[in-house]
Amino acid sequence: MKNLKRVLAGLIVLSSMMSVAACGSSDSSSTDDAVQATTEAWKGDDDVDVDNDAAADLGLTKTSKGSDPNMTITWLADYDINPSGKNDRSVALTLFEDYFGGQINYVSTSSDQKFSKLADMILAGDEVDMFPYEWDAVPNGVSKQQYDALDPYFDTMEIDSDLWDDMSDVIDMFEYNGQHYVVPYSISDPLLITYSRKMMQAEGLDDPYELYEEGKWDWDSFMEMMDTFVANAPSGQTRYGINGWFGQAIIQSTGHTVINYEDGKFVNNIDDPEIEKAELLMQEIAKKQLYRNEWIGYFPDDQSTLFFAMADWALGASNANNEGMDLMIVPFPKAPDADEYYLCCNYGARMLVKGSKHGEAVATYIKCERLAATEESFRADAKAKALIEDRTANGLLRSVITEEQYDALQSYLDPSNTSPMFDFGYGMGERMYGDGEYTYETRGVMNNLTSALLEGSEAVDSWAALRDAWTGVITEEISKFN
Repeated sequence: MKNLKRVLAGLIVLSSMMSVAACGSSDSSSTDDAVQATTEAWKGDDDVDVDNDAAADLGLTKTSKGSDPNMTITWLADYDINPSGKNDRSVALTLFEDYFGGQINYVSTSSDQKFSKLADMILAGDEVDMFPYEWDAVPNGVSKQQYDALDPYFDTMEIDSDLWDDMSDVIDMFEYNGQHYVVPYSISDPLLITYSRKMMQAEGLDDPYELYEEGKWDWDSFMEMMDTFVANAPSGQTRYGINGWFGQAIIQSTGHTVINYEDGKFVNNIDDPEIEKAELLMQEIAKKQLYRNEWIGYFPDDQSTLFFAMADWALGASNANNEGMDLMIVPFPKAPDADEYYLCCNYGARMLVKGSKHGEAVATYIKCERLAATEESFRADAKAKALIEDRTANGLLRSVITEEQYDALQSYLDPSNTSPMFDFGYGMGERMYGDGEYTYETRGVMNNLTSALLEGSEAVDSWAALRDAWTGVITEEISKFN
C-alpha cells in the first residue's frame, strides 16, 4: 500500500481545498451570512476578492502586484502557488500581492527531482528563495545546508503577537539546534476516521463523534465497534473493521514519538512501553483480520467496512461515492492512558532556502498565510470555497463537503482541542523514512514500524521481532545527527 507522503504528492489539488482553511473552529454564527454570500458569488466567479475592510483593520494598505521589488520570491516546487486556468488565487497570495506588493516567480520541477534541483541551484548560486515544507526538512535538510533559520525574521512575521498565540507550542516543537527552520502557519492533512452514521445506527453502535465529544472515543471503543461489526456479518458476507492508512496515527495517538529530542540530542525511544502498546494494537487488528488491506481512496461504498482512515483530502470523494450514507469524521481514537487527543497530521509551512537574499519577503508571505488562516472574514472565504460542490461537465458529483464536516474538521485542527504531533524520525533521510520499492526490505524504519504488523510480513511476526530488527538501525541513523 502506498504511504501517505506519496499519496498526498499526487493529490495536492484536492488537499489544498481543505488545508488552506483556518486552524480554529468555524462554527461561529457571525460568519454564516458571509459564508453563504461568498459561496453564491463563487458559483459563477473564480476570482478571490479579499475583504478590504478586514485588511484595513489589520493595518494593510492596498497596493499592486510587484510594486515592491524586495517582495519578489523565487519559488521552487513541483506545483505552482500562482493561479492558472480557472484556479483562483489563495487568500494568502492575494494578501501578498495586493497589500504587500509582492509576486511569486515559479521555477518548476518534478516531485522526484525537486531536492536534487534545489541542491543544484544552491550550489550554482542561482536565485531561489522558498521551497515546500516536507517532513525531511528537519533535521536532514538542515544538515545538508538546504535551509536557513527564520528566527531573524520573527519581527516581520509578528511571532510574539496574538496572531500566533495558539501555534506557539507547535512552532517550538520544531525547534532544532536552538533555531526555527520550520514555522507552521497551520495544521493540515489530519489523519481522520470516516464512518457512516447510517451504518452505525443499523448495527446498533454508538456514534464515534458523540463519543469523541464525551471524551470516550478511545482504542477500546474503537476495537469493540469493529469486533461487533465483523461478528454481525450476514452469512456469506465478509466484513472488515477498517481500511486506509493509519499505522502512524496509532503510534502518535499515545502522545509519544519513536525519536525524542532531548537537550539538543536525538534519542531512540523504540523501547517506550506506550509505543509497544500501539504496535501490539496493530498486531491485534491484523490477527483478527479486521484490516482491509487494499487501496480504495475513499470510504468503501460496498458497506462492508466500518471505518476508513485517511487525511481530509479523501472526504469529498467519500461523500460523492456514498450519497445518503450520512458520513462523519473524527480524529483517530486516543490511547486509553492518553490525557488528550493527539493528532497525526501535517503542517502548512514554507522553507527559507539557504543563502536567499529575500528572507523578509518569504517571512512576509508566511505571515500572509497565517493571516489567511486566522482572520475571521478570510476564514469565511476559505469555508465558502470548501463547501462548493465539484461536479463534472455533465453534472456528476465528484466531491462535496458538508458544513457539519467542515466545522468538525476545523475544531480538530485547533490546537486547543487536539495536540498535533511530529516525530523527528520522519526527517532523518531515506533509511529512516523512505519507500524504495515499498517492501519490508527496502522501505524506511518509520514505514515498517507503522505498516509491517498491519500488512503482515514473512520477515517478522511480532512486535518483539520488529523492534529487535530495527532498533540498531535507528541508533545508527540518529548518531549521524547528534
